[in-house]
Amino acid sequence: MWVNPEEVLLASALWMTERANPYFILQKRKGHGDGGGGLAGLLVGTLDVVLDSSARVAPYRILYQTPDSLVYWTIAHGSSRKEITENWEWLEQNLLQTLSIFENENDITTFVKGKIQGIIAEYNKSHDIREDDDTDKFKEAIAKFRKLFIMPEEEKLVNYYSCSYWKGKVPRQGWLYLSINHLCFYSYLLGKEAKLVIRWADITQLEKNATLLLPDMVCVSTRCSEHVFSVFLNINETFKLMEQLANIAMRQLLDNKGFEQDRSLPKLKKKSPKKVSALKRDLDARAKSERYRALFRLPKDEKLDGHTDCTLWTPFNKMHILGQMFVSTNYICFTSKEETVCSLIIPLREVTIVEKADSCNVLPSPLSISTKNKMTFLFANLKDRDFLVQRISDFLQQTTSKIYFEREITGSLSSSDDEVGTTMFICLLFNLNESRVPTATQALMTMYRRRSPEEFNPKLAKEFLKEQAWKNHFTEYGQGVCMYRTEKTKELVLQGIPENMRGELWLLFSGAINEMATHPGYYEDLVEKSMGKYNLATEEIERDLHRSLPEHPAFQNEMGIAALRRVLTAYAFRNPNIGYCQAMNIVTSVLLLYAKEEEAFWLLVALCERMLPDYYNTRVVGALVDQGVFEELAHVYVPQLYDCMQALSVISTISLSWFLTLFLSVMPFESAVVVVDCFFYEGIKVIFQLALSVLDANIHQLLSCKDDGEAMTILGRYLDSVTNKDSTLPPIPHLHSLLTDNRDPHPEVDIFKLVRISYEKFGSIRADVIEQMRFKQRLRVIQAIEDTTKRNVVRTIVTETPFSIDELEELYTLFKVSHLMSCYWGSTSNPMSRHDPSLPYLEQYRIDLEQFKVLFALLFPWACGTHTDDLALRVFRLLDHNADALINFREFISGLSVLCHGDLTEKLKFLYKIHILPGSQFIELCKTLYNMFSEDPNEQELYHATATVTSLLLEMGEVGKLFCSPAHKTDEDEDDEDDRIPVCRSKQERTRCKPCDVETNSCVAGPLEDIKLEDSSPKDTAMSSAMLISDDETKDDTSMSSYSVLSTGSHELDDKLQCEDIAEDTVLIRNGGPYAGVGHHGKVGLPHSASIDKDWAITFLQFLASVLTEQALVQYFEKPVEISGRITNAKNVRKVGHQHMSLSDYEISLSD
Repeated sequence: MWVNPEEVLLASALWMTERANPYFILQKRKGHGDGGGGLAGLLVGTLDVVLDSSARVAPYRILYQTPDSLVYWTIAHGSSRKEITENWEWLEQNLLQTLSIFENENDITTFVKGKIQGIIAEYNKSHDIREDDDTDKFKEAIAKFRKLFIMPEEEKLVNYYSCSYWKGKVPRQGWLYLSINHLCFYSYLLGKEAKLVIRWADITQLEKNATLLLPDMVCVSTRCSEHVFSVFLNINETFKLMEQLANIAMRQLLDNKGFEQDRSLPKLKKKSPKKVSALKRDLDARAKSERYRALFRLPKDEKLDGHTDCTLWTPFNKMHILGQMFVSTNYICFTSKEETVCSLIIPLREVTIVEKADSCNVLPSPLSISTKNKMTFLFANLKDRDFLVQRISDFLQQTTSKIYFEREITGSLSSSDDEVGTTMFICLLFNLNESRVPTATQALMTMYRRRSPEEFNPKLAKEFLKEQAWKNHFTEYGQGVCMYRTEKTKELVLQGIPENMRGELWLLFSGAINEMATHPGYYEDLVEKSMGKYNLATEEIERDLHRSLPEHPAFQNEMGIAALRRVLTAYAFRNPNIGYCQAMNIVTSVLLLYAKEEEAFWLLVALCERMLPDYYNTRVVGALVDQGVFEELAHVYVPQLYDCMQALSVISTISLSWFLTLFLSVMPFESAVVVVDCFFYEGIKVIFQLALSVLDANIHQLLSCKDDGEAMTILGRYLDSVTNKDSTLPPIPHLHSLLTDNRDPHPEVDIFKLVRISYEKFGSIRADVIEQMRFKQRLRVIQAIEDTTKRNVVRTIVTETPFSIDELEELYTLFKVSHLMSCYWGSTSNPMSRHDPSLPYLEQYRIDLEQFKVLFALLFPWACGTHTDDLALRVFRLLDHNADALINFREFISGLSVLCHGDLTEKLKFLYKIHILPGSQFIELCKTLYNMFSEDPNEQELYHATATVTSLLLEMGEVGKLFCSPAHKTDEDEDDEDDRIPVCRSKQERTRCKPCDVETNSCVAGPLEDIKLEDSSPKDTAMSSAMLISDDETKDDTSMSSYSVLSTGSHELDDKLQCEDIAEDTVLIRNGGPYAGVGHHGKVGLPHSASIDKDWAITFLQFLASVLTEQALVQYFEKPVEISGRITNAKNVRKVGHQHMSLSDYEISLSD
């Protein structure tokens, strides 16, 4: 291909000249092609790999040079001799004579360069090639990646890095390629090539380690091997990218969400020095946005636009605080360099004025932002203030448009006479299934607060002081979402949030206030849509409603129960992937006590989707992940207790109940809400700190425990004794006390003291460390779930098949990989319809026809050359019992078992069944038989036997036809009609049929005496088989067409059918359904008007009897098939076809 001219100083270094003329030179890279160039070629090939030379992809090139110049210019390169020769011939024919006219060498050079650039521009224009963000160097890397590892275009390369791969004790220097779905490594050293391909979805552990010899290395573990990489130029960048890609793979395994590239990123500048792909920039932007959202508790779809260093004037202490400003689509945020000094969130919906203030030496480049609640924020030391103001203005304009649009909708609804009673109408809708139950329009605690008999007591006085402290804080630091959040705020939270402020502050600290503000009316719409709808989630909700804080008076009547029902049902409809999970009812009931119904809904959204990710899905993956994190933290912070706890399996038992309900189910209610206060402010680290404090406080008693029951009792007694002496509520009976023994109660433990101790001893736990641990545990948990699923599937069907457990596990892995590859590289069906983790184990992964074709060719013994896809379609139809165009693992194994381990009758019955489905032909059965033996050692003998069987079947069909007539047909004959293979009349008779004859089934019958198919000698067998295999391969129309079938299933086609247009091997099949020709359960009989000669048929017993006459066929079908060899082949073969499906085992391959 032509390339923009690039200057070359040493034309002969590492290149060999093959052709030359006065102006152009065609060269080949040393070490490429036949011979390899000896030792010099090996060295050149090694250098190309180590130095990432483009010559690995394009080993041919054409140079331009004027006779008197020492400077050469590369104008074309090619990956093959054919490609480069075409460019060379074009130069000789179109440029060589023209160049001889010029007198000045500079003019020649200018002309050649302009001509080449013009050709490139014209090519790009004609092929609609647009400039993208990827540099030429990275495009070369993509080409290498696809060529080396045989990857399709759908597999996107993210980045590549130079490193060493340790094979045994020997390092191999090469290149690590990281794509969306695979980790690949390539090395070429002195003639030895090494390749490694690992799916991210197969990785069980990914760690960055350091040893004395290898200070920086990355260990990648799969279920069967461990791989070590070292000598990275930037190990931190590489490892972060590897973590991110592995996380994407785990997310795909968890909920089947694949990766979609964000095309909205700004383009790179043309002179950008960074050689970073657009995909790498996308992933970097995602990682930054995730950290940004987690830091400021923002909605999950918020994207960070950029950040810059600056200072913020804080009026409460009269200081300029150094920190960073973050700007996104809907928010401006700030955090100080010292983590706890100050943070700030300014929603753009609250902003009224953004203006540039006058600069001075004390306050350079200041920016003032004013909000609706009369607060003004002054930022300074902004490096690119003008650009920043422009970005904020653009986002403000978008925000204003959204608010205006929402107001327009709200205004039109409220101004309509027909909608005057909208609020009342919605309230009535809420109560359609709840007769005369009022809607909770305020927090349940305010309606059911039980005061002590005294009008004023010390507890109420303390509560009043807390309220005053918060009001003073609001006066000094601001109130609402734009409040300055400082160490003082944290101190107030640790002292306990006042009862009547909990709902407001929970909304604020969790970020739920932002989602509620930007989705007006959303909750009401969800409630309206979900009313009266029933599914599995609503059934589970109804079952658990009366188990939610039953000891609290708010949930001892229908009003509290109804509010809980509405919130849980609305969320189940919002997020069907979660639906409903046990423990959600307990948490939601507490939210309803302190927040209004809509506020409780958005708090639940924040919990389930941001603060406790994946906690409440069907497999509580998030809770299991954090259980693993807790075990790691226990190992670090209470090492003397860790071994004992592991031996008793206590940590795994306690952590789920503690984490899922935020201690609400294991602590007295008035104490547990203090934990929730801290959780909404600080996040999950509070839960870990508190859990470690509980273990640490009971360390001596736990070390003396002899079993898990004793340890659980000790912890239960301790948690029951945690009290909140500041609570103004009367004590509420705690159900967890039932677990304790009859010994004296544990001494009271003050909840505020316990929280303080947790911060003092374990407050050093950082959120970023927790996230790092979560990643490690997520790999382990999800892969453990996948292994459990595999074991359960195998255990379920092992009694139904002769395959061993090991063989079934290997087959299941191949089955799942086939599904995953279609998710990676596209498929004809939606991946979500083929993978649903909520389904029974056997149906979690299902494959469609295209995926089945790949596995059929690799595993099924009847796969036979060009006929394979057609036979795979027939087998797929038979196995697809419910006709949904998908088959699960059990159906897949049932078919494979018959073909590998079935007896003679079972295999022949299977073969017979796949040829009596709609659109099948007797000739297709013959084709299948002949193709089946194409690679068998006894091929000729089997062909001869097949010809004999075919003759017998034809004779049986003709004889049977003489004894079959409509007048004498019995009921039994009619029952057996579907189990016969029909065969059509000859071509001459078909062409005499008129359209009306087809409709009335009155085709003129003709004699079949001219049809002859004899049991010929071996020399004639090939001729017979050729006649049977294909119409295109024979000129004998009468003999071939005698065995063709015409079967139609659609009456809509009958009116348009012209018999003269029917080809000899044409099959008309029924339209509609998951695949053409298949109706309910894959069985469609031939209608009375469809079959031209329905009396001609072959029963299974006739087919069986015919095959039994030939010993060669009997031995062939009785022979068992060894599946282990096929499994090994499937694991190591990379099949690149229409789907580009890869089924290799991804082990290291070395060539010497």
